Amino acid sequence: MPGGTVIRTEDSHAVDALLAAASVGPCALVIGGEPGIGKTTLWAEAVELARAKGHRVLTARSGEAESVLAYAAVADLLADVEDRVLDQLPELQRLAVDRVLLRADGDGPPTDQRVTAAALVSIVWTLAASSPVLVAIDDAQWLDSSSQSVLDLAMRKMTWRVGVVLTERTPSDDAVAAPWLTMSVPGAVRRIRVRPMSPAALQTMIQARFGRAPSRSTLLRISEASRGNPFFALELARAVDGQSIGGEPVLPGTLADLMQLRTGHFGEAVRDMLLAAACVADPTVGLLAEATGSTTQRVLELLDQPGREGIVVVDDDRVRFTHPLLARGIYTQAGPARRRRMHRALAAVESQPELRARHMALGAASADSETLRALDTAADSASARGAVAAAAELMELAITLGGDTFTRRLRAATYALQSGDAHRSRALLKPVAAAMPSGAQRASARLVLADTWLYDNSFVEAVDLLTSAEADAAAAPELLVQTYLRSTLVHTMTGRFAEGLRYADLAVAEAERLAVPALLSQALTARVSVATGVGLGRDEAALQRALELEDPEADVPVAFRARAADAVTLAWLGRLEEARTKLLAMRRQCIDRGSDADLVHVSRHLVMADVWLARYGAAEVVADDMVRRAEQLGSDHAIAQGRAQRAMVWAYQGREGPARNESDAAIEAAKRCGVPSLARGPRFTLGFLEVSRGAYDEALVVLEPLLAAFTPGQGTEIVSSWHLPDAVEAMVNLGRLEDAEPLVVALERNGAELDRPWMLAVGARCRAMLQAARGDLEAAEASVARAMTAHDRLPMPFERARTTLFAGQLARRRRRKQVASQTLTSAMRAFGAIGTPLWEERARTELARVTVTRGRASSLTPSEASVARLAAAGRSNRDIAAALFITPKTVEHNLTRVYRKLGIRARAELARHADAFGDD
Repeated sequence: MPGGTVIRTEDSHAVDALLAAASVGPCALVIGGEPGIGKTTLWAEAVELARAKGHRVLTARSGEAESVLAYAAVADLLADVEDRVLDQLPELQRLAVDRVLLRADGDGPPTDQRVTAAALVSIVWTLAASSPVLVAIDDAQWLDSSSQSVLDLAMRKMTWRVGVVLTERTPSDDAVAAPWLTMSVPGAVRRIRVRPMSPAALQTMIQARFGRAPSRSTLLRISEASRGNPFFALELARAVDGQSIGGEPVLPGTLADLMQLRTGHFGEAVRDMLLAAACVADPTVGLLAEATGSTTQRVLELLDQPGREGIVVVDDDRVRFTHPLLARGIYTQAGPARRRRMHRALAAVESQPELRARHMALGAASADSETLRALDTAADSASARGAVAAAAELMELAITLGGDTFTRRLRAATYALQSGDAHRSRALLKPVAAAMPSGAQRASARLVLADTWLYDNSFVEAVDLLTSAEADAAAAPELLVQTYLRSTLVHTMTGRFAEGLRYADLAVAEAERLAVPALLSQALTARVSVATGVGLGRDEAALQRALELEDPEADVPVAFRARAADAVTLAWLGRLEEARTKLLAMRRQCIDRGSDADLVHVSRHLVMADVWLARYGAAEVVADDMVRRAEQLGSDHAIAQGRAQRAMVWAYQGREGPARNESDAAIEAAKRCGVPSLARGPRFTLGFLEVSRGAYDEALVVLEPLLAAFTPGQGTEIVSSWHLPDAVEAMVNLGRLEDAEPLVVALERNGAELDRPWMLAVGARCRAMLQAARGDLEAAEASVARAMTAHDRLPMPFERARTTLFAGQLARRRRRKQVASQTLTSAMRAFGAIGTPLWEERARTELARVTVTRGRASSLTPSEASVARLAAAGRSNRDIAAALFITPKTVEHNLTRVYRKLGIRARAELARHADAFGDD
């Protein structure tokens, strides 16, 4: 905006508030309004004031001519960042930045908008350590798609001292400027609309700009014609300066008339030079000379008059318009034929493939083979730099110009999906996929379509497409392996493990024949993960081979990465410290790549490892981060996982209410995304909570759907069978011993076959519970001893403390008060040390029973106590009568009195008081 404008007070207050907020946390100010209303003036004030206050400012000014150039705005933001800051970036992020700044080509590992966004986050983090940072972007309506994607991803992750000020044209009061922009803190984005100026403000502005003000009547006419728009008002004031017909100046009726008045008097050579400058994003004297076949001296001569009239400014070698609307007006006035001619001239001298292709496209009246080839080349170039969103746009431009082929459709859809736009990818491919001839291309199209549904967690549609793709991919082994791998993923995620294993076997067999190392690694990884999960054990040889064949720089789903599978399955084996170290490394890699979806997967298993290690504080930090990232992704699939993990942590920490609420939220998210298997984890947690407080009936109500679907043949790995010990404890305490038996057998058998310490430990503890309930206390003690031996190989403090608690209960039942007291004290202290208050209280209550009067149980007569003791052990009335040499009727009368004295209603509740009945 030309000098002499007036900043309105309320707008200045918004800028002050932004900078104050940015000094303590993330915030944004989005400035909307019509063209010429003063958005850029306010933006410039924010930039200047931020610098004066000591903020580090990163700026980018977008233009229509560069909207096709990948990462143009991000490159502007990073242009002045010192090498010392860039040198601190992880290697992959530094490569992404070098590609953005055109310092590197496509050689090396792939990068994309996620890696670039992660790099921007890292850079701002480093800069914010010294001072608040302001990211300032002008004319965001011209942001290139790649830069917008990066900014969208990055701003969601900013959690420190960073402010954003952004301008965008909005045609009406109802339009929302930059709706895509969100920050990590709710409510941190404020949007304002710059309003028209009053006649008095316009008068002050014109007076300051020209040194004199128009007459009152002329000012009112300028105000009415411009509708308070300061740019138009200044241009109108310039147009009528010194002009008077009958005492009243003649005002242009439209913007086009105004532009004609401003530039129409220039000669053709001057207009051509101005048009050339309007056609490019960052014109230089040298570029204009080359495009117009002139010398640099001639360019300067031709731009002299427009410079004196305030249309352009020549600063060293740079040429810029004093306002974007002037450039737009000159471009529009030129007419189609002159514009096409100028774009063809610029294409001839442009070396950047994307800009060259754009000029060729704009210089062509219709598609020609050379232009289409240029667009194909430009898409390749953008993709190599990791700008897949720009590559998709270039392909779509070729399609729009008449180059609509199956190949370009497939490329455009693939690029769109890689950029995160599954909806656009599907829209491009769905209308043509069925019309493609059978074979590899149609298989590829169906794979991409399946991936769009997987991206949205819509598995039914994905399964149908993958099934169709199998026949088409038969003659293309690489595509067939990819089809099998996706089918493996879909079936295991929806709980159809047998089908998942079958497809994993098919993937391995086909990959072996193909002998492509990276693809074989993925297939072996999928097979190892599924097989381990269903109880077939971890195939160490296959996993080692997958690790050796893996390409660590390949950007593949985390489910197919050998290093990730190694870390996750190590946790299932009980080698938790090793697993945790590797999971932390994988998590760091996901953060460096900016891959939040993969990060959620890795973090899920990291939280479980930390919980099993009783590191609840560390687990809570990661679970909170999971939820935050899941909400930023807007994915119910990720939300279900994040909230399930946080609920689990809170349950162990004894935060009963929050854990229940979070579990319920996770179950609802699982329903919304149509993946019922994601509800298993929160149900585990709810069952655990009920057992923690001794509510065994409620525990089995929660766990019943899981128990009904339980198949011992599918394995009892901890990740899928964490609930079994809780179910057994509930069943035993409710007298459902026969129901508990097969669960215990499965844990014991699988633990022995696979040598899993967790299964061996909890299986022996559960066996001890069954034996004690049946009255075989000596056998129960032997089982507890076996459990404790298994615990020596299992770094799970909570599980050990839980077995210790039962050992103390068993000692009390055997009237070994001193041993019971010592054992229960040990359990209580262990629960307290790791931070599980519900279980600490359970141990404290049990300990009190060793040292205090038995309360109501002490009022039982010897006969009643004997009957109660045998009934609690699971004996029938007839068996009790035979053992005590009394009649079954007498047994029934005794039990009625016992129920009344103990305040219970059912035989199953006797087990809770069995320790108070004493021994014979």
